[in-house]
Amino acid sequence: MKRRGFLASSLALATGLAAPALGQRAVLRFGLTPVFLSNDLMLLSMLEEYFSRVTGVSVELVQKRTYQEITTLLATRSLDAAWICGYPFIRFKDVLELLSVPVWQGRPRYQAYLIGADGRDASSIDDLRGDLHCFSDPDSNSGYLVTSALLADRKLHPSEFFRKTFFGYGHRNVVRAVASRLAQSGSVDGYVWEVLNEVEPELTRKTSVIAKSDWLGFPPIAAPKAAVGSPEYDAIREAVLNMHEDAQGRQILDLLKLDSFGPPEGTNYEKIAEFIQKVQDFG
Repeated sequence: MKRRGFLASSLALATGLAAPALGQRAVLRFGLTPVFLSNDLMLLSMLEEYFSRVTGVSVELVQKRTYQEITTLLATRSLDAAWICGYPFIRFKDVLELLSVPVWQGRPRYQAYLIGADGRDASSIDDLRGDLHCFSDPDSNSGYLVTSALLADRKLHPSEFFRKTFFGYGHRNVVRAVASRLAQSGSVDGYVWEVLNEVEPELTRKTSVIAKSDWLGFPPIAAPKAAVGSPEYDAIREAVLNMHEDAQGRQILDLLKLDSFGPPEGTNYEKIAEFIQKVQDFG
């Protein structure tokens, strides 16, 4: 967990984003799952500074090794908001509220990728039978659920289809595992692979995309449902949705290769819910 705080700044007035009244609240806590940028100290520092400036209170970014840890903190209101995955959002939708969905290349959608070593002769999951396979996280949609649903269609569990599996706990780690031949194949977030292909092409060129899923709802920012309407919820929501209109916020989005953080209205996570049901029904 990385703990840093920034004092409220009068610069908030210059952004045109009026921070909602937070009373005596000393700090807001925002969670991040282990994504490929989790080790980018400059980005984390910019995020903390941006959120602190536009909300008017100190903001603490909370990072954990697994999706489950962040989701548990969020569901129990130990976090004010978090950037999570569509899979845990659907699982905990009774207690979580969509706050925002990132927009990437003009749409709030992404795909799950199956990847293998560069030059591998494979075009579908069926060609990966018997592999040593790397998943990202057991609560990741693209990094676990989509592949499990594909195998459920074939009446197979991952343990029956693959020779062996392991978790990399981070999509960048999955790409690294396949690129280094630690794994023969992997399940990864397509957005992450595509961004890595821009910023670390020397890594992705050692891998190849074998198959892509349908377009799915992008990993969202969520908040506890019980917090909706609170000053904390309103402050974070305003800061997120207006990020693309702020100079520093635009820098953050450029680093993330995102267009903006958009409103949640109209976002479709039904496909992810279908995957969950399919895996559960298969057992």
